[in-house]
Amino acid sequence: MWTEYFKGDSFYDFDYVLTRYAHDPLTKIDLQERWIDIPVQLDTSRHVVRVHALGTTASPEFRIDGDTMDEKQEVLDFVFSLFQWDRNLEKIHQHFLETNLEQLFNAHPGTPIVKDFQLYGCLVKTIIHQQLNMKFAYTLGARFIERYGEEVNGVWFHPQPETVAEIPYEDLRELQFSQRKAEYVIDTSRMIAEGQLDLQELSKKNDEEIVDKLVKIRGIGAWTAENWLLFGLGREDLLPKADIGIQNAVKFYLKQKMKPSIQEIADLSQRWEPYRSYASLTLWRSIEG
Repeated sequence: MWTEYFKGDSFYDFDYVLTRYAHDPLTKIDLQERWIDIPVQLDTSRHVVRVHALGTTASPEFRIDGDTMDEKQEVLDFVFSLFQWDRNLEKIHQHFLETNLEQLFNAHPGTPIVKDFQLYGCLVKTIIHQQLNMKFAYTLGARFIERYGEEVNGVWFHPQPETVAEIPYEDLRELQFSQRKAEYVIDTSRMIAEGQLDLQELSKKNDEEIVDKLVKIRGIGAWTAENWLLFGLGREDLLPKADIGIQNAVKFYLKQKMKPSIQEIADLSQRWEPYRSYASLTLWRSIEG
């Protein structure tokens, strides 16, 4: 066991991060005590790390507890990258105070990008969530992970692509996957398992190159690719303009009667660059219960 402490230089709303992770019923988390257990997959080794918030949004501070001294630095690097503690959210906040989202950012300061725990797991999750309401999407994802993943000290690890590649389509149909969704998840996993798609290598490319590569895969469209860039890689300048949640949030914020068109959102967002991902998260946050 080991313990480290980290104090941030910029404000950071960790309580929002916990609330967003809590949407997934399999996440081991305590919103009152303000901690979350993170599944850390490093090549073939697995670790469980508890991140406990000690400070406030204005003065963030964290306690990080690891389960073994093995690969301690690699685990710490993973945690820092996951929560993107190197990002200066105050600088980003100041950027938006000069835009038409000033009131929104003043209402929700310190909103970070909330990344998923694993690149592969994020891609599969995004495919599962396509065209489903959020509650059922998380239910379907939980069934999938409970059936094929592994639980370590109460923390669930996503199944590896080699495991998913061997699943018959019919087995996912039993979990209430549609036939097409079962094919998309399994076929994409086969591509990864067979080396046709290397997510680590892909993650080194720019946004346009990544989208161009992913949309060529059956079952992955622009919405899925953009969400993987945002929640898998934590890219800073993503705005899924076709997303219903974004459209509803803009409608609510601007007090419009009708949802804005994609072109209207494009026009409204011109001054949000190069931090449109933070606009997306803050817009979604503004309409979440």
